[in-house]
Amino acid sequence: MYPNLYFFLKEALDIEPWTFTKYINSFGLLVAVAFLVAAYILKIELKRKEKLGLLAFTEEKIMVGKPASAIELILHFVFGFFVGYKIIGVFFNGDQIIPQDYIFSTQGSVLGGLILGGFFTATRYFEKKKSSLANPEVKSFKVWPHERVGDIIVIAAIAGFLGAKIFDNLENWDRFIQDPIGNLLAPSGLTFYGGLILATICILYFARKKKIGIRHLVDAAAPVLMIGYAIGRMGCHISGDGDWGVFNSAYKVDEKNMIVSSHDSLFRSNLVNNPDYTDYLIREFGSIDKIPHISFEGSSVLPNWFWAYNYPHNVNEIGVQIAGCTGSYCQQLSPPVFPTTLYEIIACSLLFLVLWSLRKKITAPGRIFGLYLFLNGMERFLVEKIRVNTTYTIFGFHPTQAEIISSLLMIIGIAVWIQAAPKKLTINP
Repeated sequence: MYPNLYFFLKEALDIEPWTFTKYINSFGLLVAVAFLVAAYILKIELKRKEKLGLLAFTEEKIMVGKPASAIELILHFVFGFFVGYKIIGVFFNGDQIIPQDYIFSTQGSVLGGLILGGFFTATRYFEKKKSSLANPEVKSFKVWPHERVGDIIVIAAIAGFLGAKIFDNLENWDRFIQDPIGNLLAPSGLTFYGGLILATICILYFARKKKIGIRHLVDAAAPVLMIGYAIGRMGCHISGDGDWGVFNSAYKVDEKNMIVSSHDSLFRSNLVNNPDYTDYLIREFGSIDKIPHISFEGSSVLPNWFWAYNYPHNVNEIGVQIAGCTGSYCQQLSPPVFPTTLYEIIACSLLFLVLWSLRKKITAPGRIFGLYLFLNGMERFLVEKIRVNTTYTIFGFHPTQAEIISSLLMIIGIAVWIQAAPKKLTINP
């Protein structure tokens, strides 16, 4: 696993990379890639719908020729100062700081912040001065939906992060109560469905305000959401951020390889032989008997790590010590777990291809999005059966938060599909 770019470069190139690469988190990097890919695909699909006459432009009046205002310059300085304070601070303090804690700490470079803040402010000032007019005027511009993709992606990123944080802390309420500030500011701990729900609400409000056809917008976004999720899960898998499944007691870890074990008896002995890890799991699940595990020996057609994986150097630093490893991220899971993030990467990539291939064939507005909701809900509901998550007690059942939401998504998806059925044309005599 590669918790950050430093680990990847060190293994791939067999060199000692620059210290600052420790601050390029693998999960964050792939989430950024997911947003870039999403923006590209969404723009393509919106342009296609515009050419078909399904989406129209809106006219906006904009004041042109005004110099930069004091508020603009202050905001650019604050943003530049924060970026410079943190990023340039890495070069001065790289060996003395912990990557995971650095962003949310007070550490940084004041000089770096002042330099970059001044640069951002000056750039904005001269940019506006270059286009300023003696008599600023109001002009009308045609704005097409595909030209608003940048705004949509920014809204999705901010609302998605906030929603993911809120839902994760609701799902892990006991952990949140123990350290509210720490959990809110922690770089890990995100729930996809929380991000999806809040981002959807905010984007629908934005679309309504800008008079963008909501049904065609959500249809265009359906395959985008699926591939974006798949790429995001790549970040989870590569960094080993904890979104893995239950233990697979049919395998054991032999150094870095997964080999078939003697099932449940070895599962218990592995835990007994690692008291520190056992103590952590008992705190997490209550007792050894409650630690979730399934004994499943997969087909030999696929490598053993497809059925059971140990997530070495995982970003959460959970597990037993890796022999010969020193410093941060030196833990691996033992026994191994089901790599559910890998399963979701494969499943959602295939479902993206399904949605992308059907987008021109299913023309009733809203139906592609209804299909997305159902497929997304079904995929997550199935994978939850072998994932580790907090459960709730409802009428004698013990579903996880994701199972509840995914079930609702399947029901809503069916309802949207039915409601979006093509209307029959009736001819009055």
